[in-house]
Amino acid sequence: MDDREYLVILYDYYGELLNEMQRKCFEDYYFDNLSLAEISENDGKSRNAIHKQIKEVEEKLNYFEEKLNLLEKNRKISNLLKECSDEELVKKIENLI
Repeated sequence: MDDREYLVILYDYYGELLNEMQRKCFEDYYFDNLSLAEISENDGKSRNAIHKQIKEVEEKLNYFEEKLNLLEKNRKISNLLKECSDEELVKKIENLI
């Protein structure tokens, strides 16, 4: 998995922990594929400020995963479910995650 994909997955887990401006910058850059210059122009902020904001968000997402491990725990649960033979139990757990 490349860094971009990893950050997008982390955003799915932890995006709500970011403020509105952080979410907007991240989404513009990663989901809408806008350049730093385009985001800067749209938001009326310097390109450097947008770059700094995105880097801060990336660091926060990595920090959240480092402390909470939600993605890693989900992967471990998924791997355990693959080994489980009780299909009813697997479906119930998959609905929870």
